[in-house]
Amino acid sequence: MSVENLKIKAAVVEEIKGKLEKAQSAVIIDYMGTTVEEANAMRKKLREANVDYSVYKNTMIARAVEGTPFEALKDKLSGPTAIAISYDDACAPARVLKEVIAETKKMSFKGGVVEGVFYDEKGIQLIADIPSRETLIAKFMGSIQSPVGKFVRTLSAIAEAKGEAPAEA
Repeated sequence: MSVENLKIKAAVVEEIKGKLEKAQSAVIIDYMGTTVEEANAMRKKLREANVDYSVYKNTMIARAVEGTPFEALKDKLSGPTAIAISYDDACAPARVLKEVIAETKKMSFKGGVVEGVFYDEKGIQLIADIPSRETLIAKFMGSIQSPVGKFVRTLSAIAEAKGEAPAEA
């Protein structure tokens, strides 16, 4: 192998390492059978979720994950492999990819590491079901607003029953 090829491969390994150093999660999939249109639509959805999606040779990924929290992915690197990396929402890659897999029925999870913990394909599917942070906050806010609203309406009804004017909001 030429020195030039070695430099190129070393640069690719360093690129992957750099991405993983900042990552909260990385999910690998078998992307076999997807059309160009499906791949482009998937990439768009992943970009919108702020997920970095790339296809690398398995040997490059294997070298990049050595000695990192993502090392457990090495055992799943066979066949066509793509990696989706998230820097802020640890569940985003799994969530978006699960949606795309359900639509296309052509790809499959191989595994992933979320916040330092390795999950096999079934585990990643469970991670995908975790709602986004924004959804969880909205549900929480809705759950605490409901009892407060009922309490205010109850106090208002009591005040009206006694003939007192309700306080201005």
